[in-house]
This record gives sequence, C-alpha cells and structure tokens, in this order.
Amino acid sequence: MRSIWNGSINFGLVTIPIKLYSGSEERALELDMLDSHDGSRIRYKRINEKTGKEVEWKDIVKGYKKNDKYIILEKEDFENANMKKSKTIDIEQFVLENEVADVLFKKPYFIQPQKGGEKAYALLRKALKDKKKLGVATFVMRQKEHLSLIGNYKDALVLHVIRFEDEIRNTDELDLPQLKVSKKELDMAHSLIEQYTEKFDFKKFKDVYNEQLLKIIESKAKGSQIKRETFESKPTEAKDLMAQLKASLEKRKKKAS
Repeated sequence: MRSIWNGSINFGLVTIPIKLYSGSEERALELDMLDSHDGSRIRYKRINEKTGKEVEWKDIVKGYKKNDKYIILEKEDFENANMKKSKTIDIEQFVLENEVADVLFKKPYFIQPQKGGEKAYALLRKALKDKKKLGVATFVMRQKEHLSLIGNYKDALVLHVIRFEDEIRNTDELDLPQLKVSKKELDMAHSLIEQYTEKFDFKKFKDVYNEQLLKIIESKAKGSQIKRETFESKPTEAKDLMAQLKASLEKRKKKAS
C-alpha cells in the first residue's frame, strides 16, 4: 500500500510520527462511457475557454473567484493556511465509542507508526481499547480540514474522517410520520428484532452486485440473451402490520430450528 499522508498524532504532550493509508477501496466495476452510435470511448479534455486549446495537467492551477477576478493559489498557500494542521493530527478530546452516530462516518484510514513512534503508538492503541473510547481530532489533508475520530480496528489504529455538523442536512426538511404505534405492535417488533439479533460477522456480508453484473457482461460478450428480472416492492399497510410481524417471527423460528 502507498501512504496518502505523512505527519504525526499528538495527544497531550505525546507525539507519534505516523503514515495514513486508505482503509477501504471501491468495489464498483470500472465502466467507460461510449458513443452509442459506434461504441467509441468518450474522452474528456481540459480546454482553455478563451483559446479553445487543450491544457496539460502541469499547467493547471487552482483559483478563487473574487470580484470577477481569480486569485491564483499555489501549493504553498494551501499549506500556509494552517501549517500545523497540514502536518499534525491533534487529538482534542476523547469520547465513548457509542456516543457517535453512524451517519457522521465517511471514510476510514489505517494508521501506521513511523520509526521512533512504535512505543507511543502501542500505548495509545491499548489505552483506547481498554477505555472503549475514541480520540476526536482535526487535521488538514488534500487542501481541506477534516474532523476525525481515532480508534482501534484489529491490531491497527484507524482514523475515521467524519462530517462536521454543518455537513449534515436538517431532518426538518423531511416529511416524516408522527403516527402512534400500539403496545402489541411494539412488543411484536421488539421480539422480531431480538430474533434477528446476532453477533456481527464481517465475513458473512459480500458485495454480490458486482458478481452479478460481471455475469451479465460475460453473457452479453458471448451474445447470449439476458433474462430480464422483475421486482415490485409493496408497502405493508397499517391493517396488515400485525399479521406481517407474526409471519416474520414464524419464518425466523422455522429457519433457526
């Protein structure tokens, strides 16, 4: 793996030199866009809107529009915006693992210590695990400030980039039901949840969509006719809710026996 960020983690006066590695990868198939007329691949070009000529990557800079003029930003400008945060992940507080809503999480990164930071790395890893807590930290990567949580995953420290509060949309914009449910319905739902409660097993869940899509691609490559699948999802009406809950419980019991 290739590291995507080098710097250090600070908690209190302890400094751990580290490298960040992406902790996840996209599993979607790489699909190219083609012209439907002849199947030729569509290419994108970076065009100067004044000259109409293509611009090479090495000649492209970033700019911020202000009063109808662009202020050109150099690489050093992004670093100088906050040099410390571009090089340091400062843990500012610790929180309990179960206090963080899942909706905040965006992307995990594995943390590896650099030379000289092994002992402090092991200390932080063990302390967080013992206390079942996460470190809350901010840092800058790829010209953007990130809020993050630092915790454990197997034998590695992992940094989760999470969303800032203003990145989460207000749920008041949603049309949500305010209906009451009966005690019988709630008891039945509680039972169903308990019946389906198991210890989480990562290996049990696989991305089958890509496999199925590949089968379709292979069939089309051979000139085979693709069978069209149909599926219709019908909402459970309020009058049928108890009956469907009971049926779900019976189905689960039969599967478990």
